This record gives sequence, structure tokens and C-alpha cells, in this order.
Amino acid sequence: MHRSELPLALIADLLDVPEDDLRNLISERRTVHDETTLVALTVAEAARRIGIGRTKLYEYVTSGEIASVKIGSLRRIPAEAVNDFLARRLTVSDFGTAA
Repeated sequence: MHRSELPLALIADLLDVPEDDLRNLISERRTVHDETTLVALTVAEAARRIGIGRTKLYEYVTSGEIASVKIGSLRRIPAEAVNDFLARRLTVSDFGTAA
């Protein structure tokens, strides 16, 4: 285990889920995808995925337009929050409109 990795028991406790359930979920995901996928992104990673700057993303976080979570002193954006944010901004009028 790398020094930066949290013990699975601590992660389960932070998520308020039984450790066995978390182990089963991880096991299922590895057999299906066999890859590591981030479920929470840094602000810089989320901004890069959307194609905007960090400052603009922080504005969206502050306004509540994009969900985020604080883990200790770290701010993380759930990966699905990026998709949810974009889906909310996508409207029928966006189609066929020039940038």
C-alpha cells in the first residue's frame, strides 16, 4: 500500500457504509472494468474535463451549481456531478446554435 492510500476501513467509515459492502463493490468493479476510475476529481481535473478554468469552476461550486464535497482540507467534485452539471445546462435551444 502506498503511503498516500487510505485504509479501506477508514474509507468505509467516512462513507458510512459497511466495509464488507465496500470490498464487494470494489471487487465487482474490478472484474467488470479491470481499471481504476476516479469517482472524485480535484477542481483542476473537473475544470479540465469541462473545458473551463479553475476560477470559473470555483464560482459554480460556490453558487451550488456544481456539487462538491470537502474531505479534510481538500475539495473534491464527484465525477457524476460534472455530467449532471452539463446535462442541466443542455437545453433544446442549444442544438443548432452557433457558439
